[in-house]
Amino acid sequence: MALEETLEAGRVGFFTDTSICIGCKACEVACKEWNAVPEDGLDFTGMSYDNTVGLGADTWRHVAFIEQRRPLGHQEPGVGDMDFRWLMSSDVCKHCTHAACLDVCPTGSLFRTEYGTVVVQEDVCNGCGYCVPACPFGVIGVRESSGTAAKCTMCYDRLGAGEEPACAKTCPTDSIQFGDLDELRERAARRLEQVHEAGTTSARLYGHDTGDGVGGTGAFFLLLDEPEVYGLPPDPVVTTRDLPSMWRHVGVAALGLLAGVAVATGSIATGRRGRS
Repeated sequence: MALEETLEAGRVGFFTDTSICIGCKACEVACKEWNAVPEDGLDFTGMSYDNTVGLGADTWRHVAFIEQRRPLGHQEPGVGDMDFRWLMSSDVCKHCTHAACLDVCPTGSLFRTEYGTVVVQEDVCNGCGYCVPACPFGVIGVRESSGTAAKCTMCYDRLGAGEEPACAKTCPTDSIQFGDLDELRERAARRLEQVHEAGTTSARLYGHDTGDGVGGTGAFFLLLDEPEVYGLPPDPVVTTRDLPSMWRHVGVAALGLLAGVAVATGSIATGRRGRS
C-alpha cells in the first residue's frame, strides 16, 4: 500500500482560513502555554504588528501581518479614499505527507504518529540539525538552550485524550479548523467558492493538493494572494526526493571504481610475472 493511502486512513489536520483571521495571536499564546514553548522575544520588528517574524524551535505558530494598498474584494477599506487591506495568516508546521525532516533524521527522533502527523521526540534528538535545511518550508529549528530540534506536534498529547489542538480550540473566529483531513478539504473547497463570489478572485488553496511536491500537507491554507506574499514557497518539493537516484549513482560509481582497481591490480600482477 502506498504511503498516501496508508496516511489518509484516519488522518487529521489543520485548515487555516486566512480570510477570517483577525491577527489576535491567541493561537500563538495558546500554543506556547500548552506546550511550554519558551518565550522567544517581544521585540519590535518594524513588520507591522508581527513580533515573531517566522516559525522556529520556539515559535510553533506564527501570525503574519501583511499590509497592502488594495481593497479586499467588495469590502470598504474604511481609511478615507485609500485602498488598504491587511492579510493575516497563522502559519504552522505542514506535517507533510512526504516529510523530508523525518527522512534525514539519523536517530529516529522524528516519527510519524497514528494521526498522520510528524512529531519530534526531543529526548531522542542528538542536535545534528539535519532536519533544519531538509524542511522546504523553513519550519523546524534547533533550540540554543537545549541544542535539540523542536516544532509543532499538533498537540499530540491532546489528540490522544480526544481533545483538539490548543491553537484551534482558542481561535475566536474559527480561522484555524481541526478535524478529519478529507472533510477539511471538502470544507475548504466550499469556502473558496464563497470567497470568490465575495469578489476576492485572487484567493486560492495552498497545500491541499495531494499531487504536489510534498504529496499534500496535513496543514493547508486558504490564501488571499500569492504564496510568496505570505513567505511560502510557491511550489514546495520534498528535499529528499532525489536521494534514491543519488544513491544508485553512487553505487554505480563505486562498482566502476572497484572494477577499475581490479583491472589495474591484475595488470600490475601480470607485468610482474612477465618480468620474472
